[in-house]
Amino acid sequence: MKIRFSWPAGHLTATLDETPTSKALADALPISASANTWGEEVYFDTGVSVALEDDARQVVDPGTVAFWTEGNALALPYGPTPISRGGESRLASPCNVLGSFDGDPRLLATVRDGDPIRVELA
Repeated sequence: MKIRFSWPAGHLTATLDETPTSKALADALPISASANTWGEEVYFDTGVSVALEDDARQVVDPGTVAFWTEGNALALPYGPTPISRGGESRLASPCNVLGSFDGDPRLLATVRDGDPIRVELA
């Protein structure tokens, strides 16, 4: 499944795997939210509440589309966060991994704290 993220300075598409969380997210689309930034990560509330999946991870590749169950939020790392060790992308806590961006995730660097962000099926 492909989804599209749009914000004032750009947009990216992502391909999601078939997981319980990606299904719950797809059922809630479109979503509009206010973006938050944390180091080189963008995250925002989705209004979706799901359980932590068995393969949840805290350290992921840049460009991973992850779901932070503690905050009902999508977590979109494109580089190190304040708690990363070295150049890794370390999320605040284990997150469900949904898929990855199709393009260069560094485009997320143009998202500013408070920017409107929209997620919809692509």
